[in-house]
Amino acid sequence: MAAMALITLSDLQQSEGALLGLDPGTKTLGLAVSDTTRLIASPLYTIRRTKFSDDGPALLQAYKDKNAVALVAGLPVNMDGSHGPRTQSVRDFCTNLLKIEDIPIFLWDERLSTAAVERTLLAGDVSRKKRADNIDKMAAAYILQGVLDRLRS
Repeated sequence: MAAMALITLSDLQQSEGALLGLDPGTKTLGLAVSDTTRLIASPLYTIRRTKFSDDGPALLQAYKDKNAVALVAGLPVNMDGSHGPRTQSVRDFCTNLLKIEDIPIFLWDERLSTAAVERTLLAGDVSRKKRADNIDKMAAAYILQGVLDRLRS
């Protein structure tokens, strides 16, 4: 039943309102939000992961606070297109999230998003500490912006 809330790009196109972006890592959850017109993705903050019983509700609180209509989660697909343990971990996280609250979740192939953001921060001569503090929420914004751009094309 919970898997029903995993949605397609066309489902997303038929909805209106802000989207919450998620870069799910093993140690952190990077969050970003779009404006209601879905033009711009902005980094929000990073949740340091502890256990799901804390992480899930914290994420859902951000979802409610931003009046989001769907969650866009980055899916770490391998470079060859295959799905490994990290992909399954993200799917499991989303399944567990749906057990708490039935929200629409769109999974987006996020290959290279963190690497792209890292390159941008390095090019901008951002210190290692600042990169570490910002990479996850910026990767979430990068993932979300990719979806926003795709929705408009």
